[in-house]
Amino acid sequence: MNSNLPRSGQYENEMTVKETEKIKQKEKLRIPRAVRIIYIIAAACVPLYVAFLFSEGFSDFFNRNISSVFRAFLAHLTGWIPFSLAEFALILLPVWVVVISRLILRFYGDSLKEMLSGIICIFSIIAVVFSTFTIGFAPAYRGSTLDKKLGIERVDVSARELYDTAVILAEHLNSEVASISYGADGFSVMPYNYSQMNDELIKAYDKACDDYDFIQRLDSKLKPVMLSEAMSYTHITGVYTFFTGEANINVAFPDYTVPYTAAHELSHQRGIARENEANFMAFLVCIRSEDSYIRYSAYLNLYEYVMSALAGADSELYMRAYAKLPDCVRGEMAAYSEFYDKYRDSTASEISGAVNNTFLIIHGTEGTKSYGMVVDLAVAYFKAQQ
Repeated sequence: MNSNLPRSGQYENEMTVKETEKIKQKEKLRIPRAVRIIYIIAAACVPLYVAFLFSEGFSDFFNRNISSVFRAFLAHLTGWIPFSLAEFALILLPVWVVVISRLILRFYGDSLKEMLSGIICIFSIIAVVFSTFTIGFAPAYRGSTLDKKLGIERVDVSARELYDTAVILAEHLNSEVASISYGADGFSVMPYNYSQMNDELIKAYDKACDDYDFIQRLDSKLKPVMLSEAMSYTHITGVYTFFTGEANINVAFPDYTVPYTAAHELSHQRGIARENEANFMAFLVCIRSEDSYIRYSAYLNLYEYVMSALAGADSELYMRAYAKLPDCVRGEMAAYSEFYDKYRDSTASEISGAVNNTFLIIHGTEGTKSYGMVVDLAVAYFKAQQ
């Protein structure tokens, strides 16, 4: 009589094989396929980033033809969300830490090797950020400078040239103030909401695209920051988050700063990475607007940059230039100085300033000093217009 039941020795052998396979599986690092792909893409981005460091021409080509598509994709991907996705993720950062830690302990907590697999999965987030930055924004830092793109020569400027530029800007402000309304607090009042301002700025960018072929044509949405008041203590008026493609603006600052700041962040979104260049590009875009308040915002913000430089160069010329402003504009500047006092010496601003300065230096600019270079571009631009 034959029996189909396995003999005890055969059963033990089969169990031994299964246990051996389980042990081998545990000895291997369990890295999901998606995580492996993320690291492969990040590894491919390393030589790409190095190429940007050594080739201005390649950086310009990549920024205009490839990064622009990637930035537009991100902007449209997140643009339908009515709030800032980047801010939302930052607010929930403690929650993410707890949730991810629990998941790692649950699925990768059996051994040290399992834990290492979990850590590798976590660090894939950094790989995603690096890849996103390299593909979407890094070449913008390494391409040709804005003065070359505009065909103007930027050189060291004299106090007299600063004065002449300030006078030109003051004349434009005198032309615009007739259309501007001011509140009892001395600040001008933006005559529309942020959505309408966004529409006006996109129209102005479309005009700039007709004049400058290096500006990306893009229909995008600004994202007001929910925690703008807290953000003000860092002295940050806006930020472009390259990993979500969002142009975020601090709406706690006075109205006259907002259109210019928004145009600055939209410049980043369109591939103008260096801060001084984004500042000046914002000016060039805003003065093309059909809206008087947006033009006023541009002239006054650039005027403040130029006057800050002039104050350090020649106090007498500074006072002469300041006297050419209408009383309402001088009142707005005084109101801003009073508004800014509570944020001026915050610890948060020192920390954020140090971090921002380090980031700018790493990516080939002159740190926060580069913000002042917008003055050189302004002087060169108006000299070319004469």
